Amino acid sequence: MSTEAIVAGPIRTERLDLLPLRVAHAEEMAAVLSDPALHTFIGGTPDTAEALRSRYERMTAGSPDPAVTWLNWVIRLRDEGRSTGTVQATIGTAGHDVVAEIAWVVGTPWQGRKIATESARGLVAWLGRQGVSSVIAHVHPEHRASAAVAAACGLTPSAVWQDGEVGWVRTTGPRTGGARANSGSKSWS
Repeated sequence: MSTEAIVAGPIRTERLDLLPLRVAHAEEMAAVLSDPALHTFIGGTPDTAEALRSRYERMTAGSPDPAVTWLNWVIRLRDEGRSTGTVQATIGTAGHDVVAEIAWVVGTPWQGRKIATESARGLVAWLGRQGVSSVIAHVHPEHRASAAVAAACGLTPSAVWQDGEVGWVRTTGPRTGGARANSGSKSWS
């Protein structure tokens, strides 16, 4: 299966709309993701709207590797009518398997409301309908909230460590490898 056939479309969950990322989201998302505490486990600092706009331009242009597909969504909390975070999937193939590496981030004001769990579960279910056979997430060993999100998505911790993070995996077929994350931070091999 070619990963090029998988295109980000809207995903609806009970309370959320996952909308395909657009460059126009940068200003709002810079405010949503402005808390330095969001970088405790991943490092770095919050992006300005201008830096995020540039990053979103690269992300929406797609992976420079034709064997890898980058998919990104903004999480919208329907009853508040506002964005609260993002989810992403980097899709590639490993042998005959289609593998997705996922990540999520929810702005500090919306944490503790199960938004990360609901959006990640919605993403994983959508990926399954696209023919993805394995889902991978990398979680810092001290980040209990992200570990809980991964577990709620049916992922389990593996023996694979990368950049100080534990690889969590959910496999519906043979696990033989994976894709490089569109954040440029992780790969599964």
